[in-house]
Parts: sequence; C-alpha cells; structure tokens
Amino acid sequence: MTKRTRGLLLAGVGASFWGGSGAAAQYLFHDTPMTTTWLVAVRLLGAGLVLTLVSWLKNPGAVKGLVTQRWARWQLIAFALFGTLNSQLTYFLAVRYSNAPTATVIQYLQPVIIIAWVALSTRKWPRRIDNLSVALAVLGTFLLVTGGHLGTLTLTPLALFWGLWCALAAALYTLLPVKLLQHFDTFAVCGLAMLLGGLVMLPELLLRPVPHLSGGDWLLVAYVIFFGTMAAYTMFLGSLNFINPTAAGILGAFEPLIATVLAVTLLGTHLSSAMVVGSLLILATTFLQAIPIKRNPFIKFRHHKRVVKS
Repeated sequence: MTKRTRGLLLAGVGASFWGGSGAAAQYLFHDTPMTTTWLVAVRLLGAGLVLTLVSWLKNPGAVKGLVTQRWARWQLIAFALFGTLNSQLTYFLAVRYSNAPTATVIQYLQPVIIIAWVALSTRKWPRRIDNLSVALAVLGTFLLVTGGHLGTLTLTPLALFWGLWCALAAALYTLLPVKLLQHFDTFAVCGLAMLLGGLVMLPELLLRPVPHLSGGDWLLVAYVIFFGTMAAYTMFLGSLNFINPTAAGILGAFEPLIATVLAVTLLGTHLSSAMVVGSLLILATTFLQAIPIKRNPFIKFRHHKRVVKS
C-alpha cells in the first residue's frame, strides 16, 4: 500500500466514523434528555484521556514535548480551542437544531475554505482536479440539502448559523495542526487537544446531572466517544502524514454520505432522488482525489519528515 493510498483510506474511514457519530447524536438529542454540551464534554474528556494515555505508553517523549516546548504548547492550545472544541461543539449544535445530514453537508463547505486558503498562502491556483472535486462536492451538498430545489431549503436561522460556523471550524481543524504533526505523534496531538477541550467543558459535567439513559443509549454514547471521536479524529489527523490538507478535507465528504445513509435507513429521514445523486457526486470526489497527478501546486503542505508516525 502506497503512502498516498494509506492517507486516502485513513481520511475516508475516519470521516465515515464521524458520519456515524452524527446520526447517533441526532437520535440522542431528539429521543433522550441529553444536552449538546453534556455529550461534547463526555466525548472530549473520554476520548482525550484514552488517547493521551495510549500516547504516553507508546511515546512519553511526544507528550512531554508538546507540554514543555513553548511553541508547541501554544499551537496545541490554539488547536484544542479553535479546532477541536470549536468543531465538536458547533457541529453538535447544528445537529440539534436541524438533523445529522443537514448539519454535516453544510459543514462540508470546508473544502472550499481550505482550497482557498492554500491557494492564497502558496500564491498558486489549485489543480484543475481540485477545482472539479470542490465543484462536485458543493453540487452534491446542494442536492442533499435542497433536493434540487432552492425553494425547499428549510433551515432555521440557528441551524444555518451553527452549520456555517461549523464549516469554518472544520477547516481550522484541518489546517491548524499541520506543524504539530510534523514533529509529534498523532495520538499525542489529538489526545491532548481533546483533553484540553474537555477540561474547558468540565463545569458542564459538574453542574448538570447525568441524563437518564437506557443501555442502548449508553452504547451509542460509547460509539460516539471511541469510534466517532477517538478513532475518527486520529485516523483523519494521521492521514495528514501522507496527503495534503486539501485532499483530506475533500475526502471528509464521506461524513455527510454516511450520516445521510444512516439517517435514512435507521432514523426515517426522507431521501429524494436528487439527494441520492448528491451522495454519488460526493463519493465521486474520493475517486478524483485518488488519481495521481504530477505538479501538485500544494506540495508545500505535504509532510516529508516525521519524528513519529502512528
């Protein structure tokens, strides 16, 4: 397996786990007394503690370096607050005020933000295949949200607000840890960022009573923590060791696809023929990004040297 193929696989599977967590959160928010902030706090603290412990056992030097080196410590704090916590909280708020498919597809306006940022920072036009991928992803999300008709777009102001903010947060989550991942283990970066974000949300757990949930509900909470958070974030960040942020961001389009399929099959969300076409268009971006093309103008964002690889 080539490094690029490994990166594509990590990004795609990680995004699929994210999609599953969105559908699980939709059920928990709409069918149980669970609050958004409580789930975010539990999610970040649980996954953060496990990942940090694994990283410490695997390579304690990486954890120490992130904490003791001043430049790394400040970048980690920025990533934890503006990337990890920001993306988690805004996404779940968008799910609460709409549903998993709607929140997820709005979030995946992020490839447009990422490609624009990379193009501006490198002062080079994106590749034609990146432009085509973005066009397909945007068209696909449009069809998923509207069913092909602008007049059928029914979003509350809060849903639109949190969805758009989540798109920006997702782009920041992809771009902020690039330098950290060049020097430190993915488990350490991801785990400590989640742990810091969870500590910020700790008052929510201390001041609010534990919701009354069934055994099945707690299994969904466990899935959100271990697969939809720990595995998903680690795999997605790990993919940045092998592919550039643009490709990773676009491959994240698997998330709305999986969220939509689960919402339709398990939660009874209606999916029109136009939405099916939108899902296929999003899936097509994965194959476009898998095509090897020379003269990549985003080569500066590839990471050639790693201290530790997960």
